[in-house]
Amino acid sequence: MSETADRPAHIVVMGVSGSGKTTVGEALAAALGWRFVEGDSFHPPRNVEKMAAGHPLDDADRRPWLEALAAEIAKDDAAGRSSVIGCSALKRSYRDILRSGAPDVRFLHVHGDRTLLAERVSHRPGHFFPAALLESQLATLEPLGPDERGVVVDIAAPVAEMVAEARADFGL
Repeated sequence: MSETADRPAHIVVMGVSGSGKTTVGEALAAALGWRFVEGDSFHPPRNVEKMAAGHPLDDADRRPWLEALAAEIAKDDAAGRSSVIGCSALKRSYRDILRSGAPDVRFLHVHGDRTLLAERVSHRPGHFFPAALLESQLATLEPLGPDERGVVVDIAAPVAEMVAEARADFGL
């Protein structure tokens, strides 16, 4: 499953807020020499305002955001560039949208204990996502299906260990 010279690969680092998608994604991208895409930066202002006000996004809110990320994956794929994308990708239907961007999209699910997640979310001053929305994300989360190309790593592990596990499991 490793990247070949003629076929780029794309890994979406998925999970709820506070799971470490950006930290793990940046470290994985650096280790692989791939581009990192911060999914949060693709949210339309309306979504950011809604979350900052303490309201969870619904499927209609998420669709344009996910389509923009799929288009970014497609752009990188067409340019022959592999990428790592940080995106919650909570539902299979959301992951289906992301997979539409390129033929080789895989998922690295950074997942862990609810208590640790809540602690992490509460210690992110200035982030638009309030800690109160964590429960709505956990309720929405659909784990990777057995037919989805992906790996689950525990957020309690050191970042270097999560990156090494992902690389080994993905053959990178």
